[in-house]
Amino acid sequence: MNQILHLGLGSFHRAHQAVYLQRLIERGETDWTLVGGNIRADMAETLAALAAQNGEYTLETVAPDGQSRFERIRSISRVVPYDDQLAGLIALGAAPETKIISFTVTEAGYYLDAAHHLDPSYAEIQGDIAGRTRCTIYGALAAILAARRERGSGPVTLLNCDNLRSNGERVHTGLTEFIALRGERELGAWVEANTTCPNAMVDRITPRPAADLPARVKAETGWDDRAPVMGERFIQWVIEDRFAAGRPAWEHVGAEMVSSVLPYEEAKIRVLNAPHSCIAWAGSLIGLTYIHEGVLVPAIRRMAWEYVTEDVIPVLSPSPIDLGTYRDVVLDRFSNAHLRDTNQRVAMDGFSKIPGFIVPTIRERLARGESIARVAVLPALFYHFMARWHRGELAYEYQDGVMDRAAAHAIYEAADPLAAFARDPVLWGPLAGNDKLSAALVGADREVKAFIAGLQHG
Repeated sequence: MNQILHLGLGSFHRAHQAVYLQRLIERGETDWTLVGGNIRADMAETLAALAAQNGEYTLETVAPDGQSRFERIRSISRVVPYDDQLAGLIALGAAPETKIISFTVTEAGYYLDAAHHLDPSYAEIQGDIAGRTRCTIYGALAAILAARRERGSGPVTLLNCDNLRSNGERVHTGLTEFIALRGERELGAWVEANTTCPNAMVDRITPRPAADLPARVKAETGWDDRAPVMGERFIQWVIEDRFAAGRPAWEHVGAEMVSSVLPYEEAKIRVLNAPHSCIAWAGSLIGLTYIHEGVLVPAIRRMAWEYVTEDVIPVLSPSPIDLGTYRDVVLDRFSNAHLRDTNQRVAMDGFSKIPGFIVPTIRERLARGESIARVAVLPALFYHFMARWHRGELAYEYQDGVMDRAAAHAIYEAADPLAAFARDPVLWGPLAGNDKLSAALVGADREVKAFIAGLQHG
C-alpha cells in the first residue's frame, strides 16, 4: 500500500485533498492511503476526536441554493497524536511506503521575505534551526527527510496544498535554505537528488465548522460525529505532474494534472483570494459578520468587481481562462449564505496576503505605466481595518502569523500613519515608499473613508 503523509489535518485538508482520495477509493482504486497529524499543539480536541473515530468524519457540502449533502469520508487511515518532537510523524515519513508528504500550514507558515527567501528573523525559525523546537514546516520536513535518508527509503514528493504562489518552488527554496542554515550539507544534497516539489492550486471555500454542524450531522446521519467539516459544493485542484515516486490517479476524480499551474494559480490568487480579503476587510469595517453579507452590499461588491475588471484582468490577459466569467462565478460563490463563512476567518494574515495576493498586480500595472487606483482600494481597506485593530475596536480577535505587533502598532502612532503604512517593508517589499503607490493609497484612503461614512449614515 502506497502512503501519503499529510501535515495539518485542519478543515481545508479534510474538505479537499482527503475528499479526492475518498473519490478514488469509491472507484475501487485502493492502492493509496492517507495518514497524518499536526506539527503544532493546536487542534488537540479535533485530532483526538478523529483518532477516536478511526480517521472517519462527515463532510457537509452546501450548494448556493442551500441544499446540503452529507457524506462519510474514510480516506484517512491513521491519525498521529501530537508530540513536540514529532516522533510519530517522522517515523511515518521515513517509511518506504510513504511516497508523498503533503501539507497545509497557511500562507504565513512559510516565513518568506519579499524576495521569497526564508526569513530567519522569526523566533520559530530560529528555534527550529537551533534544534530547540520542531514547530515549523521546515523543521518538520528536515527531520522527516533526515530520517528517510538514514533509513534509505528512497525518493519522495513534497506536495504543498496552500494558497501560496508557486507554492512548490517556494517551499523548496525555504527548505533548502533552512537546511543550509543548519549546516547540513549532506542532507541538502540528498533533498536535491531525491525530492520533487510540484506546484499546485487548490480551491474550495471551507469555513470554520459552525457550532450547530454536529447537531445537523446527527439529525441527518444519526452519527454523533465530533469532527465534522463543511465546505461549498465547488472544488478544484490543479497539480503540476512532477512526482518523484508515483502518485494516485487523481485525474480520474476531477483533479487537473498539468505541465504548468501558473495561469490557474494567478487567476485564483488575484481573482478569488484577493477579493475574498477585500470583502472581509470591508464587511468588518461596517460591522458585518459573514462574507455573504458583504457581497450583498452594492458598494462592497462594486469594489471587488472593479478591482478585478479594471486592474487584474488586463495584466492577466491573454489567459486560457475566461477571466470575466471566472470573476462572476467567484462573486456568486461568495454570496452563498448557507456557508456562513466569517469575515474573521478570511480577514486573517493580511501581512502575508497583501504581498502575496495584491502587490503583484500593483507592481505589474506600475511597470506597464497603468493606473493602480482600483487595486489600491484593497490595501486601503486593510489600512483602516488595522486601524480598528490598533484601537481595540474590532469585533473579533485578528490573527496574523507574520505580523510584528509592535511594528504594526507603530504605524498608527506615526505622525502620518498612512505614509508609514505605505513605507512598511513587510507589506510592500521593494515598493515600500514608492511615490506612485503612496499617491494611490491617499486616493484610495479617501474612497474608503467615504464608503465607511456612507454605510454608517445610509
